[in-house]
Amino acid sequence: MKLIEEYIEKYSKEHTRVYDADLLLELERKTHLEVMRPQMLSGYLQGQFLSFLSQMKCPDRILELGTYTGYSAICLSIGLQKGGKLHTIDINTETSEVASEYIQKSDRGDCIIQHIGEAMSIIPELKEQWDLVFLDADKINYSKYYDLILPDVKPGGLIIADNVLWNGAAAKGNPEKRAKALAAFNKKVTSDNRVKNILLPLRDGLMLMLKK
Repeated sequence: MKLIEEYIEKYSKEHTRVYDADLLLELERKTHLEVMRPQMLSGYLQGQFLSFLSQMKCPDRILELGTYTGYSAICLSIGLQKGGKLHTIDINTETSEVASEYIQKSDRGDCIIQHIGEAMSIIPELKEQWDLVFLDADKINYSKYYDLILPDVKPGGLIIADNVLWNGAAAKGNPEKRAKALAAFNKKVTSDNRVKNILLPLRDGLMLMLKK
């Protein structure tokens, strides 16, 4: 399923400027050439959108679930307050090595802290209060991550969940297990009076949640 027409994406890129960095282009190329499932990369428009939200929010603490090759972590870290930290978690050691290489190249190594392992075990150990959360890990457990994280999100804090449309399968009621889990997550969030939410059909679907 084509997410967006090429001419629209090209035009949108030409008229978007939030965080310019040649390093992001280099990382995108490396990911597509050398890493499995390169479609998992946030990509230019989504990365710029994350940078935009982060700069608007000026967070002190960011949590990211799903580091992959580090593209989104770098984009999100741009809005951090002085002395702020971004904690990013991934279970894949191979992609985490690529992420570490490019985080250091970006001069963001002082504010991005990588964790390798199971997010459900690592998150409680961090003992942080979050201003901004980016959820881009295994889709089956989105609801579990949400339940674990929300109590530690500050009032007015923002949670962003990626891939919530799952190529349209979540909206169509597809019984495939990830589509079904994401549809349940979307329903759960919309029914939760602790947050305000909006589902944006940007790329593969972004659910934005603002904690009341």
